[in-house]
Amino acid sequence: MIASGFRFELLHVDAHCAARRSIFHTPHGPVDLPAFMPVGTAATVKGLTAEQVRQTQAQMVLANTYHLALRPGEEIVRELGGLHAFMQWSGPILTDSGGFQLFSLADSTRVTDAAAVFRSHIDGRLLELSPERAIAIQEALGSDVAMVLDHVVALPSPAELVADAVERTVLWAKRSRDAARRADQAQFAIVQGGLDPRLRVACAERLTALDFTGYAIGGLSVGESPREMYEVLDATVPVLPADRPRYLMGVGTPRDLLEAIARGIDLFDCVLPTRNGRNALAFTDEGPLRLRNLKHALDSQPLEQDCPCPACRHSRGYLRHLFMAGEMLGPILLSAHNLTYYQRLLAVAREAIRADSFGPFWREKRRIWGDSSRESNLGSS
Repeated sequence: MIASGFRFELLHVDAHCAARRSIFHTPHGPVDLPAFMPVGTAATVKGLTAEQVRQTQAQMVLANTYHLALRPGEEIVRELGGLHAFMQWSGPILTDSGGFQLFSLADSTRVTDAAAVFRSHIDGRLLELSPERAIAIQEALGSDVAMVLDHVVALPSPAELVADAVERTVLWAKRSRDAARRADQAQFAIVQGGLDPRLRVACAERLTALDFTGYAIGGLSVGESPREMYEVLDATVPVLPADRPRYLMGVGTPRDLLEAIARGIDLFDCVLPTRNGRNALAFTDEGPLRLRNLKHALDSQPLEQDCPCPACRHSRGYLRHLFMAGEMLGPILLSAHNLTYYQRLLAVAREAIRADSFGPFWREKRRIWGDSSRESNLGSS
């Protein structure tokens, strides 16, 4: 069931592929899809104010249930007016459920059908996260979209472990739906199933029967190859409802985004733009630039001629200097540039879909980028 104040408006499907142009209407405003959400883990996109994030043309951001529940605590956020007031972001906010943190903290996590029990990465406290608790936290935070709690496993994993995670994911999705108390907060379910197309399809069909406002594909970008990820999307996306948003969690490079859009994905989040920005890598239409390289020392060009971001008011030589001198302005400027680049890329993609020309647009990007946009260490911290 679609939550109050939410509406998915499908405007157009490209005549030659599954790419979709749509609008997701929320109580805090519309989101033009396909869209990329900057990651604001602790109610902040690292290094940028909410106004600076708005200037990148982002319409929706993501915050992290697990991290905010630990610090400062969801009740403090509630007392300070909820996430929108707390972080001074007026647009839509999606909060993830904490499922990925259960995966990333696997060494200290014990998972049963009842809940996941783990130790805080901050102070070692023993904590319990159940589907009901994950929804209660997100309702206190006041996000527009709450993700249901899911069970993420590493890839590859034994078949029985993946199948067990699917069963738990469906069970937890139903419990999350039944725990909802806020009529103004949507819930998205998360499809799991590892690299097994049959498990993915079965999981998607069972979650669709539960009638959520939107559907996500999770458990990817956790060790599989790009080809394996695309094969999972090929199997899963056609099973998801055409009248609901489709969200690919934690992905990815510009290449990944366009590959997924061509397969019918609408929504993305990833730390790559800001993490790489903090490490002197800038995304451009010509491929990534590593600004610590000596060849940029005397380069008077901006990162991109037509980019409106604050970094592109400066030369590559100046930006390189900031990183070599250890100045905090370097990571701030490159984070702003990379987020702006992602928003510009998806804006052009939306126009290409509208004109039934997403295929030629994507082929031209592949020709220009070659293999440069999939460097093995692109996402390193």
